[in-house]
Amino acid sequence: MGEMIRIKSGFEDGFEFPAYHAAPAGGRKGGVIVIQEIFGIDEHVRRDVDRWASLGYEAVAPGLYERREPGFVAGHDEAGLKAGIAHAMATPREQVLADLAACRDYLAPRGKVMVVGYCYGGSYAWFSAGMLDGIAAASSYYGSMVQANASLTPRCPTIVHLGRLDAGIPADAVKAAVEAANPSVPVYIYEDAGHGFNNEDPARHSAAAAELARKRTLELFERA
Repeated sequence: MGEMIRIKSGFEDGFEFPAYHAAPAGGRKGGVIVIQEIFGIDEHVRRDVDRWASLGYEAVAPGLYERREPGFVAGHDEAGLKAGIAHAMATPREQVLADLAACRDYLAPRGKVMVVGYCYGGSYAWFSAGMLDGIAAASSYYGSMVQANASLTPRCPTIVHLGRLDAGIPADAVKAAVEAANPSVPVYIYEDAGHGFNNEDPARHSAAAAELARKRTLELFERA
């Protein structure tokens, strides 16, 4: 089980944001920044951090909405979706990247640092790969902003995961856009999965897709 810590951002406000942190089991293989969905640092994000730690990675998930609403956690319902989208849209990209860079700097003294992100975090895993130095590898899950920013060139080995049944993200169009601009970036489409398939909410979870995507992500991180 992890614990909440605080990390000081390099953004202009010098804000100390909360982050859920878990130490690695056994020998440390590296550090992983886990970037949240729009719902905040909820039970699914914490479980994912704990899972990465169980696999040998020191993992940390920053609370990216803390300046707007301390302790924000939303349910996976219409109200939670609306609140999460409002926070996401009102949070400046430069601020998020500065917070992620602070997480990188927190983990980097102990070894290589990777990034994995889901939904909102999937977009920021892509941005981190293309806009931050010092990231060894990035794994982006179903990020809605990837297609519009497909021309961004990753600075590290990067992979993208998409669900064929995702009603909000056109998997083939995203794959085509990424491959046109960055042909070396693998884009995986999971045929029987929709949006949020790694999340263990029964309404969204696809165990087979989540297991295969995690296997591919682990292989990427181990090679980094």
